[in-house]
Amino acid sequence: MELTVYVARTIHTMNASMPQATAVAVSDGRIVEVGTLESLKPWLDAHPHIIDRRFEKHVLMPGFIDPHLHPTLGAILMPCHFITAMEWVLPDRTCPAVGTHAAYLERLTEIETGLADPQEVLITWGFHRIWHGNVDREALNRVSATRPIFVWQRSFHEIIANDAAIDWMGIDRADLERHPQIDLPSGRFYETGLAVAMQAVNRIVLEPARFARGLELVKRTVHLGGHTTIGELAYPLADDAREWDVLVRSLERDDVPFRMKIIPRAALRGTWSGDVAKDLERVEGFAERRTHRLFFGNAVKLFADGGFFAELMQMRDPGFIDGHHGEWLTEPAAFETLARAFWMAGKQLHVHCTGDMGVELALDVLQKLQDEKPRFNHRFTIEHFGVSNPEQVRRMRDLGAIVSANVYYVHELGEAYWINSIGYERASQMARLGSLERTGVTFAVHSDFTMAPAMPLNSAWVAVNRIAESGTVLCPEETVSLDAAMRAITIDAAYVLGLEDRIGSIRAGKMADFTVLEADPWETPLVDLRDIPIWGTVFEGTPFPIAT
Repeated sequence: MELTVYVARTIHTMNASMPQATAVAVSDGRIVEVGTLESLKPWLDAHPHIIDRRFEKHVLMPGFIDPHLHPTLGAILMPCHFITAMEWVLPDRTCPAVGTHAAYLERLTEIETGLADPQEVLITWGFHRIWHGNVDREALNRVSATRPIFVWQRSFHEIIANDAAIDWMGIDRADLERHPQIDLPSGRFYETGLAVAMQAVNRIVLEPARFARGLELVKRTVHLGGHTTIGELAYPLADDAREWDVLVRSLERDDVPFRMKIIPRAALRGTWSGDVAKDLERVEGFAERRTHRLFFGNAVKLFADGGFFAELMQMRDPGFIDGHHGEWLTEPAAFETLARAFWMAGKQLHVHCTGDMGVELALDVLQKLQDEKPRFNHRFTIEHFGVSNPEQVRRMRDLGAIVSANVYYVHELGEAYWINSIGYERASQMARLGSLERTGVTFAVHSDFTMAPAMPLNSAWVAVNRIAESGTVLCPEETVSLDAAMRAITIDAAYVLGLEDRIGSIRAGKMADFTVLEADPWETPLVDLRDIPIWGTVFEGTPFPIAT
């Protein structure tokens, strides 16, 4: 056995038994021992070794983990034109913030007139009515009456089309008018209606060369964030055969410094057929697929209520300020049927919940399942965790549920939803991670990329500060400790994915995955946490600097 010993200014192991070290020995992709050069001496005396001092002025953390990031979604959207209320810095471009109705339509018109091919379908992403007003079918018709235009709402749960786009889809308008989640007069295709639109849009967004180009941008994005492991939470997005082929060709390569655990959907996108046995068989079939970097496990993804950015989460009284109602992605009776089938099959259930009524449905069903077939260490995971109440947090603890939260909601949506959607009390308390920490509920944070930037330090920054877009701090009582925030992107994120015995901390026997930082989070002011430069990563013992 030949050892490589990385020496660092500080190594934060995220292992309470040995929280800090200055040297770590690795061999064949795994950690042999962590400590100091002096404590490693027996290993060094017994085996040939190299002392690598390139990180002696840097700080090593366990490789960052995003337990809920969608490479396929990113690959579909990143080649699109971004028109968003917040600035987005992407590997190939920076997209400036567009914050008004007039500015949105001006930018959309500028893009449309700049396209050389009059037949090219225009697809944009990032629209949100709170900033951009009423951009509907007629507004898009005024931008172009002949070019198909699709405007993907910020959530991805909704798309808006002009008449040329609706005609281009080639679907009988009478069939579209009968669909309960398609509003043809406004051109809105939302939740299950989105699946109808995507049957046509997939011809463009899943075209192999375009999709592969999008995945290359996602690979660069993931590395820039310092990740060594990500979770794909809801596979397939649209088309298993096409997606799997491109994922393997793009990600199963020696130059890709991260792995991906894939969680399949309990039911495919769109209206559920009701055939539970067929869904179980489909999910079990994925277990046979495994490459070195891509693998499935014993988990499955279910969906409760609608998209958070789309304001389609299901809210308990008093609901939304404007009186509109949320949507179910899976009707409650169907959700319970699916959850029971996969629970009885011994699966870990990850449940998309965005509103407090969605959380209540998930916990009600979990209570029934525990009554019918009690399970320990089941890791029933509430995903996103937008709006909740304190009593639900306590109930999660009692039922053994855990959380993977999109805490970025606080930064981008906290003030917008306070003023325009659900009022100050509930908006300021969204993603109530402080309650989870106090109550002892294990939680991770995620990006749900592209719902948030794929930057774990940015998510940790929101968690410890709760700084909204304007700089206002929203509900400081729900901030978390720095230690909890860093656990949420390392060892606790590994726990959510069921991989804590392999990754998430730096100890003997685990994979040699490290994120290399140029400053110490524990010596950095909390308000500057997201600005810590990332040198790169070490994946399975091999350094991967971020290209400059």
